[in-house]
Amino acid sequence: MEINESHKSGKGLNIFEKYLTVWVALCIAGGIVLGKLVPGFARTLDGIAVNVNGAPVVSIPIAVCLFFMMYPIMVKIDFAEVLKAGKSIKPVGLTLFVNWAVKPFTMYAISLLFLGTLFYGLIGPEEVDYVKMPLGQKLVEGDKYGVGRVVWYDPAKRMEAPSEDAGAVLRLKVPLWKSYLAGCILLGIAPCTAMVLVWGYLAKGNDGHTLVMVAVNSLTMLVLYGPLGGFLLRVGRLPVPWQALVLSIAIYVALPLVAGYFSRKWIISVKGERWFREKFLHFLTPVTIIALLITLVLLFSFKGEVILSNPLTILWIAIPLFIQTNVIFWLAYGAAKIFKLEYRDAAPSAMIGASNHFEVAIATATMLFGLSSGAALATVVGVLIEVPVMLMLVRICLKTRNWFRTEPVKVESIVKEVS
Repeated sequence: MEINESHKSGKGLNIFEKYLTVWVALCIAGGIVLGKLVPGFARTLDGIAVNVNGAPVVSIPIAVCLFFMMYPIMVKIDFAEVLKAGKSIKPVGLTLFVNWAVKPFTMYAISLLFLGTLFYGLIGPEEVDYVKMPLGQKLVEGDKYGVGRVVWYDPAKRMEAPSEDAGAVLRLKVPLWKSYLAGCILLGIAPCTAMVLVWGYLAKGNDGHTLVMVAVNSLTMLVLYGPLGGFLLRVGRLPVPWQALVLSIAIYVALPLVAGYFSRKWIISVKGERWFREKFLHFLTPVTIIALLITLVLLFSFKGEVILSNPLTILWIAIPLFIQTNVIFWLAYGAAKIFKLEYRDAAPSAMIGASNHFEVAIATATMLFGLSSGAALATVVGVLIEVPVMLMLVRICLKTRNWFRTEPVKVESIVKEVS
């Protein structure tokens, strides 16, 4: 198992990770400008899709971007280390419990409270979103599906249109706040991103435990992401066909997971583990962020008008996400104290739950609801607040190390242990 080279050299965050919030802000501006200057560009790319029964299901350009968001994360994982996780049953068990038995439900409750009650009037009771038609459902104009109703919609004009209009397509018309809620749900069931390796390192945590949990969560996601997502979306009256969730997991989790596993084995067998760590992973480091930023530019080219007309939209979504992140962190951190974990296990256990696998959330929201949906926008807000919020939690961890029993462990020994 390897630690990112930047971690071992003490650099921590690279330029893409350190200034991720700045890059996202630039993508918001760039996307809005692109949407104004070339309004049909993102729509044309999104329209190059794999169709099922005449309806676009998987946008090929977006799927390529999202694959390159996920592959660099998956190829870093040494799944052989998962077998050693049993030696640290307390931190692993705590992380799994918080991630899958607590976090999805607190995210739903907090998001529903703020988006559906406290901010309902601010978002706009009459504001609606036009999302993709549910995969495999034979619906016609006027049919109701969950909280939505099927209408004809012209993406170019961004308004409802008669069925005879050349550009009109069927869309599901849903309340805008419900679409935002769906995006928050998808974030809540996507725990632990590769960047948690950075947060754990900066907090002087156990890098071996963090890497093992990235692997364990990736495997657990294959089993639980679909059922949990389907259940919570159905409770929120935004049901998604199980076929759509299975397809999403297959394309955006299983495919890069399998590609990462086999390409890792092949590269190490041909070039050696040292070349893999020092050359290949170094080359891949910025790929995830670059693919993410390209996707964000396309997304914001769709959502520019919404943001300009209501610039506080991002704030209304960010507040429940910020609260959720802190709630989960303190629940896990407090439980780690109760279970008498060492600090180096307690810190990453808490931050793994607090951090979101926003790459998977963006990919799933884009496929299920569309690149131009409010759900996709909500997942992007998760990216926007990730770096500043997680750096805040890192500082909290470092200032509270004396809460836990701490055994002196040198970084060199940790590297040797997990290498």
